[in-house]
Amino acid sequence: METIQLSALVVAYNEEARLAACLDGLTFADETVVVLDKCTDGSKSIASGYTDRLIEGSWDREGERRNVGIEACRGKWIFEIDADERASDALAEEIRATIEVVEGDIFNIPVDNFVGDHFICHVWGGLFGKNGYPGLFRKGVKVWGRERVHPHLHVSGRQGTDLKTPIIHYVDRNISDMLIWLDRYTTLRAKDLADSGDVGSFPNMVRKIFSRFWKCYVTRRGNREGGYGFVIALCAALYPVLSHLKARLEPAP
Repeated sequence: METIQLSALVVAYNEEARLAACLDGLTFADETVVVLDKCTDGSKSIASGYTDRLIEGSWDREGERRNVGIEACRGKWIFEIDADERASDALAEEIRATIEVVEGDIFNIPVDNFVGDHFICHVWGGLFGKNGYPGLFRKGVKVWGRERVHPHLHVSGRQGTDLKTPIIHYVDRNISDMLIWLDRYTTLRAKDLADSGDVGSFPNMVRKIFSRFWKCYVTRRGNREGGYGFVIALCAALYPVLSHLKARLEPAP
């Protein structure tokens, strides 16, 4: 049996509009594994045109479906990418070069975030975009937590030098998408809070509105991104208090 050096892993939930563009950039991997979570659109048909390594299921927690995908990968190394992200030829070359001359077990990949066609350099972190993530790792050193949204990572092994070539992340198409995700994320976060038995205090959540807005809009220089920076900072500021209120006032069924 041929040894598989590098697996590319994509987890998708109804991503027929974006999945093909993501998979087009993964031919440099020795195999591609696609996890289809509750997909009711054409995601499966699209994915089957690129790989036979498909896993279908239904998961309520993000970390669980990602861990299932990691376990299914047969490669010594795994490159984890989402359907709304793109790997350039330059990133593919850097990934291949990195695993050939191994100086670590897990590597951070920088991220260039876009809203529509607008590249937004500042303000990211926490709720929406990410400045980087540990997306290249040796199998067995990365395990996702059980949280429904933004699950914690449990990482072992040696941290390698950050890669230089960014992955392209199309975070949202427009402001409406941002608000849709804010609603979805706060609903999931509310369930995590309810499960923990500690939803926090309302006054503390209100204080966080101001501290988080300042952090995103001023400290992270969201003010340099015009209207998009303001909306992203506002969503980040509202995230804790909306999650808290949903947990208290809208108990999960």
